[in-house]
Formats: sequence, C-alpha cells, structure tokens
Amino acid sequence: MPDFTRLLTALLLTCLSAFAHGEKLRIVTEPWAPYVYLENGQAKGIDYDVTVEVLKRLGVEVEWQFLPWKRCLAMIDQGLADGILDIFYTEQRTHQLFFPSEPLSNVEFALFYANARPHQVTRLEDLRGLTVGTSPGYSYAPAFNDSPLFIREPAPTHEANFGKLQRGRIDLLITDRRVGRYLSKNLGVDEQISELPLVISRQSQYLAVRRIAGMDLLMQRFAAELRRFKAEPAYAALNARYDNGTDNFRTTVEQQERSTP
Repeated sequence: MPDFTRLLTALLLTCLSAFAHGEKLRIVTEPWAPYVYLENGQAKGIDYDVTVEVLKRLGVEVEWQFLPWKRCLAMIDQGLADGILDIFYTEQRTHQLFFPSEPLSNVEFALFYANARPHQVTRLEDLRGLTVGTSPGYSYAPAFNDSPLFIREPAPTHEANFGKLQRGRIDLLITDRRVGRYLSKNLGVDEQISELPLVISRQSQYLAVRRIAGMDLLMQRFAAELRRFKAEPAYAALNARYDNGTDNFRTTVEQQERSTP
C-alpha cells in the first residue's frame, strides 16, 4: 500500500475510532418534513433515515439536535456541532464545511397560494407589490433573494407560514414542493392551498461537517456508501414510504413546468 494511502487510511480510522469510543458525531438540523422531522418525539424523514443508515454502516454514532435553522448555522459557526443535515452547497460554505460528493436529496422551491386569493405568477416580475412568506436563514435564488419588487416576510416556522397564508397576512409562501405538499396535507389545508408551476430554484441537500482533521475522509466514505445505498431496493422502498399519498394533493402544476429565466 502506498505511503500516502496508508496515511489517509490512518487519519480516517483515527476519526472513526474517536466516535466509536463514546465521542458521538453531533449533528444539528431543522425539522423539514418529509426530509427530517420529529413525530411523537421520534426523529424520522427521508434524509434522516438515509443518513442514520449510512453512518451506521460506517460505524459512526450520532447525537442529534433539532433547532431553528439560523440556530443550526450558529452552532456550526461556534463549533458546538460537528455536522449539519440538509444544507445547501455554496462556495462560501466550503470555507467552513466539508461536503460529500453525493447529495442526500434534491429540492425544488415553488410558490403556494390560498385558493380564496389566487395569484397568477409565471415570472418573478409578477410578484411586484406582493408579500411572500419565507423562512429565516434560507437562501432560495439570488434573483428572488435580492429582488426589490416584492416583500419577503419571514415566519418562525414553516407551519406558521401556512397559517399566515390562510389568514391573508401574506400573498404567497415559498418552500420546497415536497415540503409544501406534506405540510398542507398534515395541517388539513391541502384543499385550500395550491402551488404554482413556476420553479424559483432547484438545489441539492447534503450532510456537511466542519473542516477539522479527518472529516474530509469521513465525507468521502459517506459519499461512497450513500451511492451504494441508493442502488439498493431498501432506498427505493424508503422513498416510497414517505411519498405514499403525496401524489393526490390539489395542485395547479402544469405538465410542462416553467422555471425562472
């Protein structure tokens, strides 16, 4: 075995052995159903279950903490957490975090409106003068984030945004399609809220870890094992379980979707 390979292997084993001797990997995340969330005090979700399975195969134990997203980012900044689940890749974040080469999932940000107050939006310019509910700490797309044409109004939780939409306190809200469909159904408002076909942005979600010794090797192993797991029937079954029943939500999505220019 080449000396360089031996060194990389030794560093990885050192990293993993630390976790194996009671030093768990501390991961923070925000409830973001159906990707990761708490149900009756039990953690679950598509990305959560996949991450648990992959890290289990790597022999890494995890200590989970569920917090608002801005607090999750602060925990990483302050060195109080080792990793963060379902974070988007940006060039700026690579100065602080190691990202694996394989994403956990892909999201598609879309706009939702109350059926009692419909809005026809086919491009960002159609949002002129409107108020759109957002989530603190989330980045959607530069054109959306920086546009002076409309107001972005954050809410403390994703559920709160749907409540504001129902009561007419905002004109639309932005969230991932899968999340919006899941929440609208579970909040019992899927017959009162619809989504627009416009795609604000598409992004991938990752497990990322702080840039400390050995963590880059852990992410390499994580990516390789994640790719193997995605090729297994168990992965398809897991996705089907969480997607069960989500295909029949009331929606105005057209067959041919249009994205932002």
